[in-house]
Order: sequence, then structure tokens, then C-alpha cells
Amino acid sequence: MRVLLDTHALLWWLSDDSNLTRPARKIIADTNNTLIVSAATAWEIATKVRLGKLEAAAELATDFSGHIEREGFQLLSITCDHGIRAGLLPGPLKDPFDRMFIAQSQAENLPIISNEAAFGSYGVRRLW
Repeated sequence: MRVLLDTHALLWWLSDDSNLTRPARKIIADTNNTLIVSAATAWEIATKVRLGKLEAAAELATDFSGHIEREGFQLLSITCDHGIRAGLLPGPLKDPFDRMFIAQSQAENLPIISNEAAFGSYGVRRLW
């Protein structure tokens, strides 16, 4: 199964945080699954590190691709289609990163590991 990781899911996996649910942890640990990390995650982490909201991830922001590669995850670039989808999504959702995750999940037909319950209202299959 190919699965997209939301930013918090990636961070919680890397830090072995107990906030990551057992089912989500099992999916990520299963080597038969292909875990996909969006370029939006790199953008979100770097932005939050710069703003002082995520200082613990400074090393991750510095060598994001390396960390993802060492985990055996795949990177997903942001395409024009993703950008248009994210921009045109209806509703009051303001977080640009969440909008991009929804758009990529829709466009690539990927379920997403996320605790964001609102994703379901956009027809995204959320695993949590």
C-alpha cells in the first residue's frame, strides 16, 4: 500500500512519540508499504523551525531529504495540478499545508496517515 504521511505523523514517527497511534505506527513500520512524504512537509517543518515553533526539528530541516531517504520513504514533489487543487478546495480550511496534503492525497489517490479529522470531509481516506 502507498500511503502519504502528514507532517505530525512523520515527526512523531521519527521521535517515537506516543501520540502516533498504534495502527498508524504499524502501517509505517510495515516494510511492504511505501511511505510517501510531501515536499509540503519539508516546507512546513522549515517554516516552523524558522519561526521558532519547532526548534527540535532544526536538524531535520537541514537534511530533510537525507532523513527521508534513510527511513526508506519516498518524496512527493508539488506539481501544478496539486497547487491548483489545493487552491480551489472549498470550505473554510485555512492551513495551506493541510490543503496541499488533501490535494495530493486526492490527485495521487493516496490514503493519508493523519489525525486531522477534517480531511475526511474532502473525500480523503484517513488512516489513524
